[in-house]
Amino acid sequence: MGFFDFLRGPDIDAGLAQCQETPRALLLDVRTPGEYAEGHLPGARNLPLQSLEGIAAVAPAKDAPLFLYCRSGARSGQATSLLQRMGYTRVTNIGGIMNYHGKVER
Repeated sequence: MGFFDFLRGPDIDAGLAQCQETPRALLLDVRTPGEYAEGHLPGARNLPLQSLEGIAAVAPAKDAPLFLYCRSGARSGQATSLLQRMGYTRVTNIGGIMNYHGKVER
């Protein structure tokens, strides 16, 4: 572990693996529909940051495990904070797809 490791964001590959191992987990892409259409993580649902008020239709249970990502990790960080303020208790920002090393779906 290096001195500046705290500057690095979440590890999206590890976050995706954790999501896949978590029962009832939802993987949410908070980018725009256009960005989502260009390529997204396997199994991800698109719920743009500006549409998070519609989360109850996707995750009615406040204890649902939610794993969020965006392009760089910034919007998913904002979405994580917003969802926590809305009462969701198991929200994880897994970072940005630009750091993802696997295949994407279109």
